[in-house]
Amino acid sequence: MALPLTYNFRNVLVRWRATLATVVGIGLVVAVYVLLQSLAVGLEKSAGNTGDPRNLLIVRKGSTAESTSMVSLPQLQIIRYWSQIERDAGGAPLISADLISLISQPRIDGRGEANVSVRGISPQGLALRPQVRLVAGRWFTPGKREVVVSRKLARRFASFQIGDTFRTGGHALSVVGAFDGGNSAFDSELWMDADEARSLFDRQEFSSLLVRAASPEAGREIIARIETDKRLTLLAAPEVKYYSDQTATALPIKFLGDLLATAMSVGAVFAAMNTMYASVGSRTREIGTLRVLGFRRRTILAGFVVEGALLAAIGGVLGCLLAMPLHGVSTGTMSLNSFSETVFEFRITPWLAAKGMIFAVIVGVAGSLLPAIRAARLPVITALKSV
Repeated sequence: MALPLTYNFRNVLVRWRATLATVVGIGLVVAVYVLLQSLAVGLEKSAGNTGDPRNLLIVRKGSTAESTSMVSLPQLQIIRYWSQIERDAGGAPLISADLISLISQPRIDGRGEANVSVRGISPQGLALRPQVRLVAGRWFTPGKREVVVSRKLARRFASFQIGDTFRTGGHALSVVGAFDGGNSAFDSELWMDADEARSLFDRQEFSSLLVRAASPEAGREIIARIETDKRLTLLAAPEVKYYSDQTATALPIKFLGDLLATAMSVGAVFAAMNTMYASVGSRTREIGTLRVLGFRRRTILAGFVVEGALLAAIGGVLGCLLAMPLHGVSTGTMSLNSFSETVFEFRITPWLAAKGMIFAVIVGVAGSLLPAIRAARLPVITALKSV
């Protein structure tokens, strides 16, 4: 004969003072776990949102990021007029030779400096990135030492507002506009003219080439040609896939989230165990009565485990609710690929919330198992004599 679930619900409600600490403790553990994991999800989504499925990104073989890649002018000239590359209305090939460089800039809150990615783009670069849109000011004019800054990056660094001027490498750059990268990796960059960037940073080569394939079949042909041409020590990949693979920064955050959750869960397990032991001690006669009424040991054990899981589930819901206000809030960290500031958002997905709930229930079951075993093993006579 099984105990009705209403019995467990009533016990949780009746002893609300004793169980409140356990619920809050588990809720805080779940909130920390969900928030740390949401950072990793935000990084992955930022990388996954980057790029156009029609584009191919071309970098040097063996490079781990655009900032460590080099594409020479002769290599650009070889690829520029391939028939597989789409043309614009004027007949110009849709290809952008980009340069990525890092500059150090002070944070807006005064807490030191950090590296920022500067992307020099060719005239076709804007057309190849339709997800990036200007939200204030204007686009830069080549030859005038002008830059356009990501709106999210401008919130984190000094002198990145429209009209500001900052210095790098002994040169002054003027901010003339702000863009929105559509929650992509471009939100972590500031843009300027590619040739001007090469002159400013004294670079002969470009970092990468971005091309628009005329068709999916043409894209596969471009990849094959680059792979087989001995003059080109380059690698071509779909732009979306390339950025999706650039998620190494998310791995340490995931590991930290799991590590902290494991450490904190030990305390939460003991809190749940303490609550359940206290519950067993206060309900000794009740447990004896259940045994006299015909409930088996395993039924009583299951009932106490269900109560622990129920308490933990309530704590899990509380933890998810505590984490939700940070959903969509912008933050940043150092990228392990480019060693520059990466801007992204907390992303609490339904699956992540479900993982938090599962984690909470596991903690609750683990914390209630030993007290449940003790309750199930109580002798009937001893339990009924309890005062």
